[in-house]
Amino acid sequence: MYASWLTAALCCALSLSTFAADGLLRKPSPHSVATTVERFEAAVRAKGLKVFPRVDHAAAAREFGLAMPDAVVVAFGNPRYGTPFMLDNPQAAIDFPPRALVYADADGRVWLAYNSATYLYETLFARHGLDYPAGDVQGFANALEALTDSAVGTDPITAD
Repeated sequence: MYASWLTAALCCALSLSTFAADGLLRKPSPHSVATTVERFEAAVRAKGLKVFPRVDHAAAAREFGLAMPDAVVVAFGNPRYGTPFMLDNPQAAIDFPPRALVYADADGRVWLAYNSATYLYETLFARHGLDYPAGDVQGFANALEALTDSAVGTDPITAD
């Protein structure tokens, strides 16, 4: 009995650490993909950030006669903050600006997925040899939490 419990506990701990290690966070949305995307973009703009052009994977698939559930990537950020990093290392542009993915799973549930601030800074910045102020991680984590909560919430989105 104890061995079974210990094995189950270890399996859970390992799967949780794998989830945390990959840096991918996701939140369920009560809205459609299109509405969640609109709400996310509105929240980004309300914070004074830039929304870059969307990548609509399902629309691209349809152009080639393929079908897939809705999946839209939204890139967003602050060029005033991010551009200097890309000037230091132009290859950083492969990973920046940050992105969010709004998608429907096979069961039709809608999700908002995004990289954690810790992953962005400790993995992607490190990948490109970029330094950053330590306080930026928590600040961006707070911003991501607010933006994603607004997108999947039901309250109207307004500028601060």
